[in-house]
Amino acid sequence: MLQIQDTLVSLDLIERFFACDLTKCLGQCCIDGDAGAPLLKEEDERIRHYLPQILPLLTPAGRRVAEEEGTSYIDSEGDLVTQIVEGRDCVFTTYGPGGVCLCALEKASREGVLPPLKPISCHLYPVRLGRCGDLTAVNCHKWKVCRPAEASGRAKGIRAWQFLKEPLVRRFGDEWYAELDLTAREYLRQKGET
Repeated sequence: MLQIQDTLVSLDLIERFFACDLTKCLGQCCIDGDAGAPLLKEEDERIRHYLPQILPLLTPAGRRVAEEEGTSYIDSEGDLVTQIVEGRDCVFTTYGPGGVCLCALEKASREGVLPPLKPISCHLYPVRLGRCGDLTAVNCHKWKVCRPAEASGRAKGIRAWQFLKEPLVRRFGDEWYAELDLTAREYLRQKGET
């Protein structure tokens, strides 16, 4: 672990090659799992505010669940998470050509239909945040569905911290990311992996 400001960063974020390849994994991280994606209270409130504009973007099953059960719930661990459909898809899951899973919130934001609403936990994935005393732990989740991303990252020479620059800056800021980038490059140089 490396300390960057008020965070403890897993070496896995620096050492691991990673670059999502949706053509291979089809967005499986939005489909598989035992609960929805973690949500911050303010994210949940913003989604609820825009729900009338979001509902038409959802699949029929997703729309039904959102209208009947809401777009979030408290999971078995007491965390606020996105609602899931039929024990599988995130409520915001839609599908594109070739069966690629697409986030309705992200798609609408990219098309200028809605402001950015994608939860930070989704944007950061495979990074998962936790607590370690007064510090935020920044860890990488390892999961078989991300093997294509690891192969893609290795082929392109892209490490996880580089691929995830945008969400890491969104969550921690430019100054934090600049310190991480400098530290990561020095760490890899010392290991002879530059």
